[in-house]
Amino acid sequence: MKRVFCFLLTLAVLPAPFLLGGCQKDEEPRSKYTIDAEYADGVLEAVLDLSYYNDTDTEMQKLSFNLYGNAYREGSAFSPVSSAFSAAAYYDGKSYGGMEIASVSPCASYAIEGQDENVLSVTLQESVSPGKRTDLRIEYSLKLADIEHRTGVARHAVNLGNFYPVLCVADEEGNFYECEYYSNGDPFYSECADYSVTLTADSDYTVASSGKTVSAQVTQTSKTQEFSLKNARDFALVLGTEFSVLESDGSGTAISYYYYDDENAAETLTLIENAVAFFGKTFGAYPYETFAAVQTGFCYGGMEYPGLVMLSDALSEKDYMYTAVHETAHQWWYAAVGNNQLEEGWLDEGLAEYSTACFFDAYPQYSLTRAQLVDGARSAYKAFCSVEAQLFGGADTTMDRKLCDYKEYEYVNIAYNKGMLLFDTLRDAVGDSKFFAGLRRYYSSNAGKIACEEDLIAAFGNAGAEGVIRSFIEGEAII
Repeated sequence: MKRVFCFLLTLAVLPAPFLLGGCQKDEEPRSKYTIDAEYADGVLEAVLDLSYYNDTDTEMQKLSFNLYGNAYREGSAFSPVSSAFSAAAYYDGKSYGGMEIASVSPCASYAIEGQDENVLSVTLQESVSPGKRTDLRIEYSLKLADIEHRTGVARHAVNLGNFYPVLCVADEEGNFYECEYYSNGDPFYSECADYSVTLTADSDYTVASSGKTVSAQVTQTSKTQEFSLKNARDFALVLGTEFSVLESDGSGTAISYYYYDDENAAETLTLIENAVAFFGKTFGAYPYETFAAVQTGFCYGGMEYPGLVMLSDALSEKDYMYTAVHETAHQWWYAAVGNNQLEEGWLDEGLAEYSTACFFDAYPQYSLTRAQLVDGARSAYKAFCSVEAQLFGGADTTMDRKLCDYKEYEYVNIAYNKGMLLFDTLRDAVGDSKFFAGLRRYYSSNAGKIACEEDLIAAFGNAGAEGVIRSFIEGEAII
């Protein structure tokens, strides 16, 4: 996600060539989500059929699912939006939603648990051995709040990010990692799966999707579309009645731009084409068949999902351009190479930020350079440290903290600005050739997996590189 408080310098002080078939090789077994959903009047009624594949070394008797939609309910312990962004998000006053589980079958029992009613815990009728499968059906409804956020009814579109129960990541011992929906960062952590999603909605809606369209049936009043996506961490949709659509496949990828308020739409599409081509050449091939960039109401700058990104309609022209590239970079860093965004948010955000700077350095026609962007990040970071010193006697500059342990402006400066500075310092330390070779190794070795700082260090295989990375993470680097 890209949060744009203001372009570049003031960011800190405001409050609050490898060919890859998707995430993993197609022959590798993985879980599959089959979702049949119908949307009308702010409510999504859906059935999820999960074919669960046990890729751990443990016999699994229980499964846990993140219920991200419950973060929007009244009385939630963790608000999805901080107070600094609440007015921008809730455009028509406070509004609430939530996810209700109607049934789970077959199972011995199920319950809503977690710190914030954010987890569906299912006890299976029979345990699942390593390397085996089981099927599970979950019937649920999702009520959407009137909110310009990942999941909600915005003023000009309906955002359906994180709209289904998402299987929690399990370690080799079978322990599930539950995700609380903090307002900081992107509180998501998931593994790759295959998706088949069918959506029925009013025929007036144009639908942007993470996946390619497999079929479409239209009546006078409704439209039913089926979408497919393989080897992806998430699946998202955006529905709108005002969209114009520009399409291109010049990069070898079917790129679509959905918009309703962009006087420079053709230029925006070209920018996105250039970004996909540049990142593919620099790091490794784009992992999916399609890519959708969607203008929508969103209280932050933008949001990434595999094969789809949301771009806020409230951004200035320059911020919109920058955010479009940043979110596109996330198709490599987060969508393909995953990470635990609650624990190591800097890993994908710092890489997306620095990748964006590298893109603009390679395309001078956009009048932004890596030097400008890195200098802006450095100035913002130093301003943040100065304010922290004045208010609290010093700044905590460590990067290995959970989202809940950051103040909002602190997270932006550590994950984004310091993250960018980490990679620029690493590039200076090892040289351009080794730097980009290291990132290509990191991508090819970890696409379809969940990476951590140790995987990044291993990709460079250099004691100097390790020293730089660890000094930044541990807060010892002098900037």
